[in-house]
Amino acid sequence: MLDAALSLAMLVSIALVAGAVFLFRRGERQRPVLMVTLAAIVLVNVVIWTLPDKQGSTLVGAAKGGSPD
Repeated sequence: MLDAALSLAMLVSIALVAGAVFLFRRGERQRPVLMVTLAAIVLVNVVIWTLPDKQGSTLVGAAKGGSPD
């Protein structure tokens, strides 16, 4: 289930950046900046969940209750 949530977060961040580019080309300034900021926050959250620590374990592995592969 967590894998699906992380995949969805990646798709959402891609969609946010694409929407920001679309709105920026239409002449808007504030909403595209907010959308890119939100996409960056989502990407940082995905990195936090998937980046291994010194022992090689990740938060995803800890949430699943297993040891790292």
